[in-house]
Amino acid sequence: MIEAGTSNPALFDVVIVRSFSRFFRDHFELEFYVRKLARNGVKLVSITQEMGDDPMHVMMRQIMALFDEYQSKENAKHVMRALKENALQGFRNGSLPPIGYRTVAAETRGAKVKKKLEIDPLHAETVRLIQRLAPLGDGAHGLMGVKNIVSYLNRNRIFTRDGGRWGIGQVHRILTRRTHMGEHEFNKRSKSKELKPTTEVAVVPVPPIIARETFDAVQAQLKARHPKVTPAAVISGPTMLTGLIHCAKCGGAMTIRTGKGGRYRYYACSTKARQGPAACEGMAVPMENLDDLVASHLEDRLLQPERLETILATVLDQR
Repeated sequence: MIEAGTSNPALFDVVIVRSFSRFFRDHFELEFYVRKLARNGVKLVSITQEMGDDPMHVMMRQIMALFDEYQSKENAKHVMRALKENALQGFRNGSLPPIGYRTVAAETRGAKVKKKLEIDPLHAETVRLIQRLAPLGDGAHGLMGVKNIVSYLNRNRIFTRDGGRWGIGQVHRILTRRTHMGEHEFNKRSKSKELKPTTEVAVVPVPPIIARETFDAVQAQLKARHPKVTPAAVISGPTMLTGLIHCAKCGGAMTIRTGKGGRYRYYACSTKARQGPAACEGMAVPMENLDDLVASHLEDRLLQPERLETILATVLDQR
């Protein structure tokens, strides 16, 4: 309507509202658009608040706009307080429930039906699968990141709640949502999607889909794999010891060096490579030899029968 009213020529001469608060409940925006329309020959008329164009009526309109803005903010404050109280009592404040849950009638107060969240058996199993894939993988691979989980779900035709394909944002929300471990957070973000102070957030107990220990383990994994903590190349790169080994003489990182046109690969001291032998005598180790040495050591130390028995028992319990 604003666009049509400010086009040249305007498509109409008058905008009719019941009251000025129906046009805008923000004092600045009301005055801004009234003047913008007026410059194009379009007049704003209220059928309940008759105003002229003289300075006194303009001032009265501005005063009423200030009161409307104040009343709107007061109403919003009281509504939010009622919604938070309803949430703290364990009831649902409308909107689509998180995936893995559904709303059910809990009690009736007068004509109003109060609803709560309960576990949706079908989609709760999808949530458990996603939370399990992150630390344990799919059996063929180790732990899985968000992109790999999305690919796994779509490849195996495991659809979203509305029958669509999964996306990175959807899976990340499931992995990070505290609701699934029994703590639903209401009033967590503002309209601009910014996080609110914890004092304004209402934590509502709901039936948990996963254990708190599982949720905490996934959060630690996501934090460790975050690009700001560990570069993506360190996690997904083909070099086994990237970011893990350092020169014993200067403490500098060991980086890849090649010889004979790339046929030979070495872990070499980066300090020596950058600053020369005066900075560090350095050392170079054939990559294949060091990788085999580390892998053999881990195999000898970790793959003990008694350790495997404990690990596999834990995995079977989780499955």
